[in-house]
Amino acid sequence: MSRFDLGLPLIHSGKVRELYAFMDPSAMLMVASDAISAYDFVLTPDVPGKGVVLTQLSLWWFDQLADVVENHVLSTDVPTAVRGRAVVCERLRMFPVECVARGYLTGSGWAEYQRSGTVCGIALPEGLRDGDRLPEPLFTPATKAPQGEHDENVDFATVVELVGADTAEELRRLTLEVYRTGERIARERGIILADTKLEFGSRADGTIVLADEVLTPDSSRFWDAERWQPGASLPSFDKQYVRDWLTTASGWDRASDTPPPPLPEDVVRATRERYLEAYRRLTGSELRL
Repeated sequence: MSRFDLGLPLIHSGKVRELYAFMDPSAMLMVASDAISAYDFVLTPDVPGKGVVLTQLSLWWFDQLADVVENHVLSTDVPTAVRGRAVVCERLRMFPVECVARGYLTGSGWAEYQRSGTVCGIALPEGLRDGDRLPEPLFTPATKAPQGEHDENVDFATVVELVGADTAEELRRLTLEVYRTGERIARERGIILADTKLEFGSRADGTIVLADEVLTPDSSRFWDAERWQPGASLPSFDKQYVRDWLTTASGWDRASDTPPPPLPEDVVRATRERYLEAYRRLTGSELRL
């Protein structure tokens, strides 16, 4: 069921975004809702204005990355009801790979490192701490799982099997180039870009294009550079705040089959403030919602 009454055919409804057919058959309307997801659940209630933050920050990043890779945005001339949270974009053949770049050791990478000294099978030096900067950014892809299931980290050889050697090499190159450019820009603005997840598609002529969202608090880990302390707390401007609440204060058992409890008002408000702070620090401007 569509979240928005736009009078347009719904192509796909995801956890956060919806895609609609939009006049030109080679284009579609992509709308970001205010829904927030964690651990493969869509949480309640929504975070007011979140979809606008994701869309506007992605547009800003697409501009910053224009010399690195082409993107899927065709226009921001969208229906009034979704203005600010929607773009008209190209229809692409999307690659079945989540293109993840990690510049710092944390999250599932940290968990694997503690077990085996590796991240996605890539050996790392001994003695690293949660939050340490890696010697070099890593390309650590994952396969896309159906909604409600977990994406699975895979090695580079699996990506080669899925898309072919040349395309796999180009996806790795573009992912790391986007990360390095974004990490440098964010660091200049007092934010550490610890890791990020990207999606790419291809045009009919084979051109690889950056799609979906890019370097947002939903798809990336943003840390406060001044308060970054490996091995200790890592204050963030992303949805890790919500994940932390779910796994600690909420009392929810992640291993159970029960859905997470509703987010308290103070958690929703604090999450919204973090997203807006990320936008403000990165772009240097206020986002009026």
